[in-house]
Amino acid sequence: MEQIETITAIHHPVRRRIVDYLFLHGKTQVGTLARALTQQVGSISHHLRMLERASVVTRVDAPDGDKRSSWWQLAREKFTWSSDDFAERPSDLMLAREAERLNVAAQLRRLEAWKKSAHQHPEWDGFTTDALAWATPAELGELSEALSATLDRWRSSIDSHDGQKRSPVFFFAHGFPTTP
Repeated sequence: MEQIETITAIHHPVRRRIVDYLFLHGKTQVGTLARALTQQVGSISHHLRMLERASVVTRVDAPDGDKRSSWWQLAREKFTWSSDDFAERPSDLMLAREAERLNVAAQLRRLEAWKKSAHQHPEWDGFTTDALAWATPAELGELSEALSATLDRWRSSIDSHDGQKRSPVFFFAHGFPTTP
């Protein structure tokens, strides 16, 4: 189970962007992060310290050995949790639910931004998929694990050194009980 401090740390909008950037680009210097995310260096440094306290990022040595620059990388790449994990602690449950809300809002903003700009990228075929089925809670859990395993296999199958031009790709799916 994730700690509530980790969940709240990664679901701040700027910190989420930092985590995403470090996931895609690996260890990065603070100034590079600030430029890429159009933020002030001081703001990025503050958010990195918050992520460090939550054990999400770690300081690393500069590739060139320069001790004057501040470099960071992700301490881990996966975060899995449910607000149900915090049902016993009402204050943490409230924070976890807000983090879930922020996460879904961020996912929908990304989708909306793609839909608005897709015509500018005709070479890319984004996709939408959904399904409706009967399932038990355990079967929905199995689907979640299977999708995660599929994404892990897909990511590890990509040869990032083959000379092809790649762009970041975002995938999200939600599975939940519903009524017709």
